[in-house]
Amino acid sequence: MYLKTKGLVLRETAYKDWDKILTVLTEDYGKMTLKARGVRRNNSPLKAACQLLACGEFTLQEFGGMYTIKEAQSIELFVGLREELELLALGTYFAQVAELLSQEDAPSPELLSLTLNALYALSKLRRPQLLVKSAFELRAACQAGFTPDLAGCPVCGEETPDRFALQDGCLVCSSCYGGDSIRMPITQSVLTAMRYICSCEPGKLFSFRLSEESMVMLSGITESYLSTQLEKSFPALDFYKSLFVLPQPGV
Repeated sequence: MYLKTKGLVLRETAYKDWDKILTVLTEDYGKMTLKARGVRRNNSPLKAACQLLACGEFTLQEFGGMYTIKEAQSIELFVGLREELELLALGTYFAQVAELLSQEDAPSPELLSLTLNALYALSKLRRPQLLVKSAFELRAACQAGFTPDLAGCPVCGEETPDRFALQDGCLVCSSCYGGDSIRMPITQSVLTAMRYICSCEPGKLFSFRLSEESMVMLSGITESYLSTQLEKSFPALDFYKSLFVLPQPGV
């Protein structure tokens, strides 16, 4: 049985002498575990499309309960990511999030599109790293069913509260809220950006602008919110953050 589908390589693992086991987020079949025979040989025709963060079209054959890649044609390799270690680490973080949120036999076209667009924004559009990171994290949380309540403080109704509660996923006023959720400071400009990320059209997700200080605050909130809701840490994010020291937002 043969299948043909478009997909993004989320993970690669060396297998035996010359093979790889790939985790691929496919357009038609969700997350798939695929075997790429001989792909680690220099002359393998599969080599380009079967590397981490490569988007390609794959022809698959089922054998022994597992699909093997028979043909692979690269569509986009995101070369810009491979030229800078920071960008590669950030792209790998996106892939790790997408792997966690995707499921086998459950197509996730919105998640695939989000991840591809984020990689494109980093590699080709050269959008600011923290902007792309923040937009990806919050939009991924929304797609996973964790859309935050950004309407206003649930106690007094204030539309621009000064805190965001991570566990509860809602805005709060520091003078109103008495819950146990960790609360992070939030400014009006950051709140406006979060509302935009949650509701904008997919093609305009990375089109907003913020000051450097506001971008650092937004990145801290979206990162903390996603990891809190997923109850998961990501090695690639830890490595990305170890590469440089972020400026700290004002208190």
